Amino acid sequence: MSNSPQKPDRLEKPRLEKAEKIRELGFDPYGQRFDNHQAIATVRPLCPEEPGLDGATVRIAARLMGRRKAGKLRFFDAKDATGRIQLLMSRGDMTEQQWELVSALDLGDLVGIDGKLRRTQSGEVSIFVEELTFLCKSLYQPPEKYHGAKDIEMLLRQRYIDLIYNDGVLDRMLQRSKIIDSVRQTLRGQNYVEAETPVLHSVAGGAAARPFTTHHNALDIELYLRIALELHLKRLMVGGVERVYEIGRVFRNEGIDATHNPEFTMIEIYQAYGNYETMMDLTEAIVTDAVKAISETMVLPWGEEGESSIDFTSPWPRRKYAELFQEAAGCAMSDTEAVKQIAQSKGIETEGKHPDVIVNDLFEELVEDSLEGPVFVIDYPASICPLTKRKQDDPNIAERFELYVKGMELANAYTELNDPKLQEELFLTQLEGQDEEDSMAKMDTDFIRALKVGMPPAGGLGIGIDRLIMLLTNSRSIRDVIYFPLLRPEGMPAAGEE
Repeated sequence: MSNSPQKPDRLEKPRLEKAEKIRELGFDPYGQRFDNHQAIATVRPLCPEEPGLDGATVRIAARLMGRRKAGKLRFFDAKDATGRIQLLMSRGDMTEQQWELVSALDLGDLVGIDGKLRRTQSGEVSIFVEELTFLCKSLYQPPEKYHGAKDIEMLLRQRYIDLIYNDGVLDRMLQRSKIIDSVRQTLRGQNYVEAETPVLHSVAGGAAARPFTTHHNALDIELYLRIALELHLKRLMVGGVERVYEIGRVFRNEGIDATHNPEFTMIEIYQAYGNYETMMDLTEAIVTDAVKAISETMVLPWGEEGESSIDFTSPWPRRKYAELFQEAAGCAMSDTEAVKQIAQSKGIETEGKHPDVIVNDLFEELVEDSLEGPVFVIDYPASICPLTKRKQDDPNIAERFELYVKGMELANAYTELNDPKLQEELFLTQLEGQDEEDSMAKMDTDFIRALKVGMPPAGGLGIGIDRLIMLLTNSRSIRDVIYFPLLRPEGMPAAGEE
């Protein structure tokens, strides 16, 4: 591959010529510091209601998105992160040199504007420009309004284009920030401490997932990008941090679909002296507070054109795993033979699998998609929950819940296991039919050592942040709420393509 600069194409060349013209006029086409500018959303309400009256003198920094010409007048649509406003440029309001600058403008340019607010005769809120400052000359030809900004793969690779030219994308990503900030505020209000734990692990534990493997040259050891945050946060509880959480990136070497990206954001939260019911209350508070942060109502739209909605009003129902299974399968999950027959009829592999693994495979097939929610599914088979405390009156049941909304698992929580001997036994015992790389039961000797020091009884919770944002912003793909989702290398064919 050549390292020489690319030659400008036919669309870039005239823009480069305009950049040179700006320099000849004595200005920097790539701008300098531009202080005291105001957000467009702040400026618009300052405009007088009556057309023709001068309003406040304002200063904005924005990108040019549209333009029109009417005699000696030039009209531009300007956009920043808070909204849009019309710019009106008249030769009579500007110096000769400034008017020359106007001729160097292109769509996509970033400009600073000083001028007076005034409403046009048609009622349009406008800034009558007195001074134009170039902040960045754009060399990129914007996509065509109706056709050029629809290539999904191109937009995901060039997210900056998506954010600029597709309405709603920037708003959605800014809502992401509001939601995450709300989560932190809720936890701060309940005295939780935010922690940062290692991304590189020597043992890929805390979840059932395939890790990404890497090599540390200096120590000559294999390491794993973390698949969960759990085990280090529990070590902090052992050390006396009684309420702790982390919002962090985790990595799973698995497929990509509407609800999965190999690199994603999750939050894990642990509360000493709590249990899974404590975590249900906390989950409800986190999600309802997040809804309030971006909406005036607890009922949010889902799907296209009002197709459906999600009512996040609390309290949310709590349904037992066994009851949901029996309703859907028509037999008790303890009826091993019946469960096996139903699973086989659904094309689910049963040979060599532990009965509870078959039950869970069937639960995923028959129940999960039907859970409109929000609904807490509680009390899972203990054998598939190796990090979870059992119910005192029934050791076959684990004190675990999963929160489902629109068939999507949003949260997973346990009453945490803190018996070091039982934990060690569970690490040593792999369930039949479950590969080592897919099992949660990874032996972590230091974690066992920490449990021997003494971890308080606790509740633990994990929430998929990207999925939460999907649900709250009516987004059907996880790619829509991650700034830069993983894509195959540019030019690489999809699987099955030549």
